[in-house]
Amino acid sequence: MTEYLQREIEPFLDKALKSMPVVVLTGMRQVGKSTLLQKAQSLRNRKYITLDDFPVLEAARSNPEALIAGEKALTIDEAQRCPELLLAIKKEVDRDRKPGRFILSGSVNFNLLKGISETLAGRALYLTLHPFTQREIKGAIKEPPFMIQFASDLKLKQIKQRSTVDLKDILLGGLPPVCLHPKTDSGFWYKGYEQTYLERDIRKLSQVADLLVFRNLLKLAALRTGQILKVSEIGRDAKLNNVTASRYLDLLETSFVVRKLAPFLSNKATRLIKSPKLLFSDSGLAAFMTGMDHLDYKKPDPLLGPLLETYIAQNLSSILDSHSTSANLYYWHVQGRHEVDFVVELGREIIAIEVKAASRWETKDLSGLKAFLKYTPQSKAGFLAYNGKEVVKLEDKIWAVPIPVLLS
Repeated sequence: MTEYLQREIEPFLDKALKSMPVVVLTGMRQVGKSTLLQKAQSLRNRKYITLDDFPVLEAARSNPEALIAGEKALTIDEAQRCPELLLAIKKEVDRDRKPGRFILSGSVNFNLLKGISETLAGRALYLTLHPFTQREIKGAIKEPPFMIQFASDLKLKQIKQRSTVDLKDILLGGLPPVCLHPKTDSGFWYKGYEQTYLERDIRKLSQVADLLVFRNLLKLAALRTGQILKVSEIGRDAKLNNVTASRYLDLLETSFVVRKLAPFLSNKATRLIKSPKLLFSDSGLAAFMTGMDHLDYKKPDPLLGPLLETYIAQNLSSILDSHSTSANLYYWHVQGRHEVDFVVELGREIIAIEVKAASRWETKDLSGLKAFLKYTPQSKAGFLAYNGKEVVKLEDKIWAVPIPVLLS
C-alpha cells in the first residue's frame, strides 16, 4: 500500500474551512481528491460520503435534506452528480453559516456549471487540486516555495545549485497512479484513463454525438498544448464547425483536462494578443495523447518545448493556488514581436518567466523579458527558466534560474 503523501494545498484548505461554510475542491479525474479528503490528518474527523455509491446517490436524490440534516462537518465526494443536494446545502447554510460545515468535491469545474455556481454563490470558496508537483513527490513542501519566497524579497544568492530537469518527469506528469509508481507501464493506465473519461465523464456532462470525433479533438488539443488557442484552426483539423469545436473545448475545460491561460493585459503594449493560451492540465496525459513516449535533449522533438511548458505550468499553478488567494498565472504576447511564457501576479508583485529547454542561452532569448519589463516597469523581475544548475544575474531585474529551482 502506497504511503500517503501530504498535498501542498492542505494548510490552505484548512484555513478556508475556518472562514467559509462551504469549500469546493475540484480537479481532474484521478488527481487525488478522494485520497486527500479521506487521509489528510486535519480532515479525518469529518464524516465522508461519496455519491459514487449508488445507495448514497439515491438517498441524496430522494431526500437530500435528510441526508445532510444535523451534520456539522460533512464531506461529499462527486457532489456534482446530484444538483438537488446542492440546493439542500444552500438552504442549510442559509440557516446556519458556521464555517467548515461542508466540503464538496468532484471532477467537474463547478464554476463553469452555471446552475451549480449560482446555487452556491456567496456561500462557497472554490479550490483546485492540481496534479502532483515535484515538491509533493519529493516530500519537500514544508519549506516555502521559491516563487512565494522571492515575492517576499528572497536573496537569489542564497539559492544552491540543483539538478537539471529529468525528462522522465515530464512524461510521467503528476497523476498519482503514474508519477508515484514510475516503474509501471504508464501507457496501459493512460489508455484506461482515456476510455473512462470519454465513455463515462463526457457522456454525463453533455450529449456528444460521436466519441471518435471528440477523441480526435482531444488529441489535437494535446498537440497544441502551450499554443495560443485558435478555435477555427482546431475545428478545421477536427472537421467540426466553430460552434461544436468551442463546445467540445469547453467540455475539456469543465472536466479539467485542459485549461485556458488568460493573457496579461495590464500594460500599455500595443497589438497585445487577447486570445487564451491552451494548456493540458497534465504533461504526462498530453504526452500520451500525442504518442510521445521518449524525450531526449540531444535529439529535441518539436513537442519538447510545449510539454516542458505544460509541466512547468501545472507545477506553478499548484504552488500558487496552494498559497495565495491573490495569485494569478498569465502569459504575454505582442503580436509579431515579443512574448513571455508566463506572468505570475502575486498581489502587487509581478514576475515574468520565459522557458528555455536548453542549458545555455543567447542574448536573443532575453528579448521578450526585456520588452515586458519595459512595458511593465513596476515588475519585480524577469526569469529565464533554463535547464542549468546555477542562478545567474544577467541584467537589472533579469536572472537565469534553473527550472528545478523555479519549481522548488
